[in-house]
Amino acid sequence: MSGWQALPVPPSLLGESPFWHPDEAALYWCDIPGKALHRWHPASAAHRAWHFDVEPGCCAPVPGGELLLAMRDGLFRFDPASGERRRLAAAPYDAAKERFNDGKADPQGRLWVGTIYEPRQPAAAALYRWGGSRLDRVAGDITVSNGLAFAPDGRTLYWADTQAHRISAYDFDGSDGSLSRGRVFAQFPPKAPDQDLATYGGRPDGAAVDAEGAYWVAMFEGQRLLRLAADGRLLQELPLPVRCPTMPCFGGPDLRTLFVTTSRNGRPAAELAAQPLAGSVLTLRVDVPGLPVNFAGR
Repeated sequence: MSGWQALPVPPSLLGESPFWHPDEAALYWCDIPGKALHRWHPASAAHRAWHFDVEPGCCAPVPGGELLLAMRDGLFRFDPASGERRRLAAAPYDAAKERFNDGKADPQGRLWVGTIYEPRQPAAAALYRWGGSRLDRVAGDITVSNGLAFAPDGRTLYWADTQAHRISAYDFDGSDGSLSRGRVFAQFPPKAPDQDLATYGGRPDGAAVDAEGAYWVAMFEGQRLLRLAADGRLLQELPLPVRCPTMPCFGGPDLRTLFVTTSRNGRPAAELAAQPLAGSVLTLRVDVPGLPVNFAGR
């Protein structure tokens, strides 16, 4: 699809968890295997990176300028100005086999973060909720947690298991952070053992919701974004110039700039040669604005 542009910064190995910080007018994102956090300030064309000794899975803004970082070895409060991080909670799993992955804050300021179980079997990953004092395990029995997002009215939580090619929806009670009435929101066919990637639609990775309540999901290895209605109907398909998108978010002053992180980690040499933008953050102007990021810890 024409119109896609890449941010003029070095590519990530596997970009993830982008969000637009309204107070800084800047985009943040993680490079998980690159063990780095990035920030791009469009007005000044300034790029900054912070490097760690473990993988950051996701990040969320905190009022006052700090961030929450969910990393392999726990949940941290991070100060971009000083580069200091302070542990809030230890990892609630065996960090040799599991790590934090996709996460977002809810409208009430609780951080929701899922894990990835790296051996892939059994389905031992889970979804956790941080309310400011402890990590509560809310759901489990999946392999690769992704796709977290909230409906505009704050009454629906979306959650994907990438390995299962499935996105679920739950009724969400903002008063106590509880989930109920889990159901399948979208199910995609798995890749056959001998199937060519050109005919494979991909599996659901990260996601975002726009102001009309549509759910935008990156289809990893599918080279496309999907925009789904609140009832799961396909509204729009956006082809991408790279095979492996990981997560969309909305930014810019009017929240009508779509940012998409992508991956080049472990991809075949021929694919990388044909898709030089792999690992870049891609941008595209869209008609419907997104929702502003939820701050954690309010």
